[in-house]
Amino acid sequence: MIRGLETRRLILRPLELGDASQAQALFANWEIVRFLASRVPWPYPADGCETYYRDVAIPGMERGDEWHSSLRLKDAPNQLIGSIALTRGEEDNRGFWIGLPWQRLGLMSEGVEAANDYWFDELSFQVLRAPKAVDNLASRRISEKTGMRIVASMEKNFVSGRFLSETREITADEWRARRSGKGQRPVHEL
Repeated sequence: MIRGLETRRLILRPLELGDASQAQALFANWEIVRFLASRVPWPYPADGCETYYRDVAIPGMERGDEWHSSLRLKDAPNQLIGSIALTRGEEDNRGFWIGLPWQRLGLMSEGVEAANDYWFDELSFQVLRAPKAVDNLASRRISEKTGMRIVASMEKNFVSGRFLSETREITADEWRARRSGKGQRPVHEL
C-alpha cells in the first residue's frame, strides 16, 4: 500500500472508499474527463467514483499493482481536491486529475513530483510512462516540466473523441539526475 506523502503544500493520502463522494462532486465534469481514456463513461454515472474505487482502484491497491492517492491541501486536509494514480504496466503508469478550483496553481506539478519520487525511490521501478492526448495542454506541460520525453505517438480514443496521443517517459536515472540537478530532496513520508 502507498504511504501518505507530503509536499510543501499538499498531502497525498492513500485513496479510501470514503473519498468517493468528494471525488464525484469534482470529477463528474466535462473539463475534467474529456481527455481521459474512452473507457471512462460519459455522461458520468452518479455512482461512478464509488464504483471505480470499490471495483478497480482499491482492489488494485490490495493486489499491489496500483497506488492511488487523494490530493489534499495541507491547510484543508479534509477536502479532497484531486487524485494521482500509479499503475504497474508497460505503457501507462501514471494518471491524474485535479478539481477546477485548484487548476493552474502548480499543485498538480507538485503532486506529480511526489508521485514520481515514490514510483522510483520506494517502488523501485526503472521507467515511468504516461500517455496523454496532444490537445491536453495542461497535462502535457506537467510531463514536460517533469522531464518526460516523447517515445511514441498514435491516435487513441478519449471521452471527447479520437485524438493524437503521445506517450512520454522518464527513467529512474533521468529522474534522479533531474532532481539532484535542481537541488531537490525527495518528499517526506507522513
